Amino acid sequence: MALAFDEFGRPFIILREQEQKTRLRGLDAQKANIAAGKAVARILRSSLGPKGMDKMLQSPDGDVTITNDGATILEQMDVDNQIAKLMVELSRSQDYEIGDGTTGVVVMAGALLEQAEKLLERGIHPIRIAEGYEVASRIASEHLERVAHKFEFSATNIEPLIQTCMTTLSSKIVNRCKRSLAEIAVRAVLAVADLERKDVNLDLIKVEGKVGGKLEDTELIYGIVVDKDMSHPQMPKQIEDAKIAILTCPFEPPKPKTKHKVDIDTVEKFQTLRQQEQKYFDDMVQKCKDVGATLVICQWGFDDEANHLLMNRNLPAVRWVGGVELELIAIATGGRIVPRFQELTPEKLGRAGMVREKSFGTTKDRMIYIEHCANSRAVTIFIRGGNKMMIEETKRSLHDALCVARNLIRNNSIVYGGGSAEIACSIAVESAADKHPGVEQYAIRAFADALDAIPMALAENSGLQPIETLSAVKAQQIKENNACCGIDCNDVGTNDMREQNVFETLIGKQQQILLATQVVKMILKIDDVISPSDY
Repeated sequence: MALAFDEFGRPFIILREQEQKTRLRGLDAQKANIAAGKAVARILRSSLGPKGMDKMLQSPDGDVTITNDGATILEQMDVDNQIAKLMVELSRSQDYEIGDGTTGVVVMAGALLEQAEKLLERGIHPIRIAEGYEVASRIASEHLERVAHKFEFSATNIEPLIQTCMTTLSSKIVNRCKRSLAEIAVRAVLAVADLERKDVNLDLIKVEGKVGGKLEDTELIYGIVVDKDMSHPQMPKQIEDAKIAILTCPFEPPKPKTKHKVDIDTVEKFQTLRQQEQKYFDDMVQKCKDVGATLVICQWGFDDEANHLLMNRNLPAVRWVGGVELELIAIATGGRIVPRFQELTPEKLGRAGMVREKSFGTTKDRMIYIEHCANSRAVTIFIRGGNKMMIEETKRSLHDALCVARNLIRNNSIVYGGGSAEIACSIAVESAADKHPGVEQYAIRAFADALDAIPMALAENSGLQPIETLSAVKAQQIKENNACCGIDCNDVGTNDMREQNVFETLIGKQQQILLATQVVKMILKIDDVISPSDY
């Protein structure tokens, strides 16, 4: 630490407990920060693209996660370094905003930091590098808009949407049935989308998973699936044209709020108490019958007596249904959630064309399907898979696909994948660098080099010669002036991404470049790190 001395040469303390703090300043601090950022990017680099590897992470309590999703890897990694935490935040913000491209954005930031390190060693000031990066990211973003294609889709022609979702699923573990999963994702999004407002509420899509079966059995249900069964085993398993009462009050006799004591000293008194309770249950069940309900869904439990009565009056019921599921059921069936029995009216009942209980495999696993609802704005994607990890990973992959479909409905511009967009931007940024006098042009050129990191990583992960492949594709793009040439990861035999049908969303790509640049600027501006020392 820097000590200060007074005029008599006595040191005095400026920072509290300064002997317990470590301090990095100047170039050392920047290099340490860049090294931390690069280390995180290096971890994710190998899981980029269709041939990317998966990571296996074990949490402190022994849960194992196997995933390819950049945001999930970084969330689970439990990073300690502050700069590495910035990279985790970067990936998370890409996940929240776009949903896809979480790995690419970190690899991009790592490449920018690597290039910045070379410039810092040449003695260029970090602020000038940051400004050059800012200019270059604007050039790249504008160039993306120029090479982007709009494509038209409608509720009947959903093929373009499916192709784009297939691109995002191809880098995941589920890529062997990416076609069917992409179709499910697109249909689910279109079912809840508001095409006039170009808005999609992903909360209306519920993703349920059940271990067993195979991935191909994954299905889309236009309705709700509840992981519960009928409260009494003899209740009917299938109800057509159900009128559903959705209750949040328990089927139990009322409990007085105060401390109370009931003295029962004769048999007659006990009988009256019992009859009173029975009458109370009778009234409750009768109330539901009078309104015309043919199915009761309740948030709380029932007494055995209530259950027996419901069974006798053949009013099927489901108990212990969670609050979120109740809301989705209410949205789907057009019903209202009723907090008290007194408020039940026929208008508040939800309607569904079919409610059925379905059992799975040899176990006692049963689920209730509520289908053909009055308002099919709530849908469920029901995933099957061999083990729990597979189902969790499929959920994450489907979330990416749903987000991509949502982004396309919001903004239907696409760029071509396979690193072609990055190569095109790199060429554009490189040629624009000559127009900028001053030191910034070094930074702009460095940005162009950093853009090549993604196609390079793609080639590397696919087992191709990275530098050779990249220079060949770049030469082809410049020669043919065709921004669709990318890395042929799947060995199809053509570099043209139009023929391979590899698309990515324009807003996703722009967001990647802008977010990566912002984080790198932030890291470059730090020149002094004061941290409590470890001992």
